[in-house]
Amino acid sequence: MAMTSSRPYMIRAIYEWVVENNCTPYILVDAMREGVFVPQQYVQDGQIVLNIAPSAVMGLNVGNDIVSFNGRFGGISQEVSAPIGAVLGVYAKENGQGMLFDAEEPTLPPSDPRPSATLSKLPSKPKPSLKVVK
Repeated sequence: MAMTSSRPYMIRAIYEWVVENNCTPYILVDAMREGVFVPQQYVQDGQIVLNIAPSAVMGLNVGNDIVSFNGRFGGISQEVSAPIGAVLGVYAKENGQGMLFDAEEPTLPPSDPRPSATLSKLPSKPKPSLKVVK
């Protein structure tokens, strides 16, 4: 029996744990992934680190398929969204404790007429790396 991804559940759990410990939750996102909508001027090396603290965002939704919220970037409010598979990690800003995830290969929707063999031809992406953000 195939199970759904544990990633959204882990993101929600780590987020809650970080917030309950009075730390700032950050997520690391693969900004080059299809379906990711983030302010491109803040993307570095194909990735973006986003502060998802309750005081930093409005309407945070960590669903089973997508993470979305409204955040301010340079004083300008902007909608941000990313497929769950594009989230490469969730951690506390203050001490780096949290969890990194393996990069997931994008999956084709069931209605896509392309054969599943094309999945093996997708280029592999390098492992994510965390950077200190101050």
